[in-house]
Amino acid sequence: MKKIFINLPISNLKETMDFFTKLGFTFNQKFTNENATCMIIEENIYVMFLVEEYFKTFTDKELIDRKTHIGQLLSLPMESKETVDSFTTLALSIGGTKAGKTIDMGFMYQKSFNDINNYTWEIFWMDEKYAKEND
Repeated sequence: MKKIFINLPISNLKETMDFFTKLGFTFNQKFTNENATCMIIEENIYVMFLVEEYFKTFTDKELIDRKTHIGQLLSLPMESKETVDSFTTLALSIGGTKAGKTIDMGFMYQKSFNDINNYTWEIFWMDEKYAKEND
């Protein structure tokens, strides 16, 4: 079985867990301690939030300043345009900040926000029928 773990350095573990809990995510307590937590996106997709000092033990590279630089975009699909709107509205109301413009291409709809750690999340809906017709 294939799984994906996205590893992200963060500054405050409790605040990060509180933010994403309010967005409806849960955490695997087996992989949660004072240095890290494992957020469950779905059965085989996880985000490991690692306190920056702990994250640095896995790499020799310098961490970027996420307020001024970007190294990734994290995209999450939603069931509908309305879900995109409600999810991003909630994220903004609990401390996230707006990122980018709303994109509406008819078959795809997207809004973005920066979480409290300045990671950019693209929340989108795509008409699956359109995607399948163009394979």
